[in-house]
Amino acid sequence: MTALRLLIAAVIAFAFYFIGAKAGRGRYKQIRRNAKKAWNDPTVKKARRRTKKLARTNAKKLTKAVQR
Repeated sequence: MTALRLLIAAVIAFAFYFIGAKAGRGRYKQIRRNAKKAWNDPTVKKARRRTKKLARTNAKKLTKAVQR
């Protein structure tokens, strides 16, 4: 099991290294800026709030159902 985790970690590390080497710093900054812009978009914020509320509601329902 630990060998599998080590292999997965190595593959992920290599993938990030490869992406970073290819993209370069300028591209990284562009991706970061666009991701930040998308994250702070009012529509996305509203969707995050709705999802959070839905998760809380369903968690409460699930807790009640399990306790029965």
